[in-house]
Amino acid sequence: MARTLPTPAAPGPEQTRGVMAIPAFARLWRAMAFSSLGDWLGLLATTALAQQLSGGSYAKANFAIAGVFIARLLPSVFLGPLAGVIADRFDRRTLMVVCDIIRCGLYVSIPIVGNFVWLYTATILVECVTLFWSPAKEATVPNLVPKEKLEGANQVSLLAAYGTAPIAAGLFSLLALIAGSLAGTVPFFASNSVDLALYINALSFAFCAWTVWGLHEIPKGAAAKTAGDVGVAKSLLEGWRFVSSSKIIRGLIVGMVGAFIAAGAVIGLARTFVGDLGGGDAAYGVLFGSVFTGLASGIAFGPKVFAQFSRRRLFGASLTIAGIFLVLLASIPNLVIAVIVVVLLGAFSGICWVTGFTMLGMEVKDEVRGRTFAFMQSLIRVTLVAVLAISPLIAAAVGQHTFKFQNTQVSYNGAAITILIAGLIASLIGAISYKQMKDRPNVSFWSDIASALKGELGSITGATTKGLFIAFEGGEGSGKSTQTKLLKKWLEDQSHGVVLSREPGGTPLGNDLRDILLSHKTGAISPRAEALLYAADRAHHVYSVIRPALANGDIVITDRYFDSSIAYQGAGRVLEPGEVARISRWATESLFPTLTIILDMPAEVGLGRLKKFDRLEAEPLAFHERIRQEYLQLALLDPERYLVVEGQMTVEDIHSAIISRVAELPALSKVPKKEKVSRRPHPLRAIAKVSKKVKK
Repeated sequence: MARTLPTPAAPGPEQTRGVMAIPAFARLWRAMAFSSLGDWLGLLATTALAQQLSGGSYAKANFAIAGVFIARLLPSVFLGPLAGVIADRFDRRTLMVVCDIIRCGLYVSIPIVGNFVWLYTATILVECVTLFWSPAKEATVPNLVPKEKLEGANQVSLLAAYGTAPIAAGLFSLLALIAGSLAGTVPFFASNSVDLALYINALSFAFCAWTVWGLHEIPKGAAAKTAGDVGVAKSLLEGWRFVSSSKIIRGLIVGMVGAFIAAGAVIGLARTFVGDLGGGDAAYGVLFGSVFTGLASGIAFGPKVFAQFSRRRLFGASLTIAGIFLVLLASIPNLVIAVIVVVLLGAFSGICWVTGFTMLGMEVKDEVRGRTFAFMQSLIRVTLVAVLAISPLIAAAVGQHTFKFQNTQVSYNGAAITILIAGLIASLIGAISYKQMKDRPNVSFWSDIASALKGELGSITGATTKGLFIAFEGGEGSGKSTQTKLLKKWLEDQSHGVVLSREPGGTPLGNDLRDILLSHKTGAISPRAEALLYAADRAHHVYSVIRPALANGDIVITDRYFDSSIAYQGAGRVLEPGEVARISRWATESLFPTLTIILDMPAEVGLGRLKKFDRLEAEPLAFHERIRQEYLQLALLDPERYLVVEGQMTVEDIHSAIISRVAELPALSKVPKKEKVSRRPHPLRAIAKVSKKVKK
């Protein structure tokens, strides 16, 4: 008997309402969005001010701008854990209000004092204050939203943090354009858009302080401690122990470090690069906004556009392409083309960013995930500080150069050359990451792209689960039911919990659909209606049986799954297999088996084993041959996820081939084992017993 799990209840309407419907959280979110907008505006203004204060010196401008970024990063590298611990001892609402007031005052003071020393001093102080504000905010959010809406709250919080960057860039460019007209009526600004931007930033923090002061829903008790008692050095050491044990995680870490090397070079040299191309503050704002517009587009649309592409391949490929665009950016001395290239660069960087963090969350076990992310964050901070410190040295060492070719004159300066080097490094690291995580060695990269864009591939990595998912496929009479039972018995003898199911019919609803789909009484069914009915059965099967079992740490074995629809309704009914695949992907939320076992034999042989025929089995021989060929084509496309076994071998030989492949699955060693509740018969006796039944 296969173990069954209770059907989870459908989510109620109170769970499906948007998190923004919660008044207290909505008010906090508006304050966060406005302060994030001001903070991005302040970043643009302080880097532009640093460039202005350099007095026209190319080397000094590079060092000055990099100094702003280093000043913003250093406090979090050294004081982050300490600030988090101290912040836990204060009343959250009061702490957030005081921090916002201090930040407001510091940003007002920067244009008033107007020198390098205070620019860096104020920037460091602002970041130190932010280190107290951030943990108070993070601890506040779980108290304002229900637990089931916390993920949604975090998503819209990230939108407030990063989605405001393009808006800030556009506003900064607009301020640069209108500052001249304001100077005529308000001489105080003296055509200086930077001062105006800094005052708006200060205003945003004042608004945030006023909003938070009115949020009496924020509890007065100290926040629960968040991760952060571990220093940078210890995080790096402990994180490396876990990272070094996995080839996939090593590839992810190497790739993400490469991405931030490239990002650090671009961020640190963007203002100088724009100046080299003849642009001012407005052009700097446009270029800055283009980066984040592309980044947001890549994060929002990249996973959808490349939904069928292997995430492991997508990560390395997107990083490599971003590096190529970075090289292209450094090679084209044209501001308009640079903006276009930067949008594309940002898009592929966004794909790399979201894919990398998603993969890291999926590949790392829950018990070590915190330390791995702490290692990643510490490594990123150290990398950014190092790159921001080194890149201006390279740019300043190269200096400014002008090349003349007959009547043409081209200027190629240190910023462009440094960006070129960063692009080459990013491309190289992307290629190394791709090789580290290459999950389909027998399938060419370009054929993978073509299949993914056609929707015929299917994603290779989905959300990680505690369990293991194995599907059996094949034509009629191929012996799937026999082999699923034998595999279940073998796995249970290895102390694994196993859930055996089938399609259609793995649930009470599935049994009703099975009667409709296979009974001769139903009569003719439209091929498209048939495909949709199978998809409906599969959606409920995944929701009520497969996912709960996987979450419980069991091994799920299903007799037929995804590929049956592609073969039967796609090839057999002469529909488009890619369209049928897309329906099933949507129905199952792209839950793919770790291994799909296809028992292959000529259709005529399989049908000859049957004593009676249901509605599908009674179809002509040509129908079943098309199904067989489609199965073989699927396996040929993705040999790593499929095992094709000759179905005309003996039951024992087929079982031996199957368990040999299953035993090699890396995921099998990660599946938790269960206590044995009873002594099971010897596997060879079970095989002999089943074999006798088959012969009869």
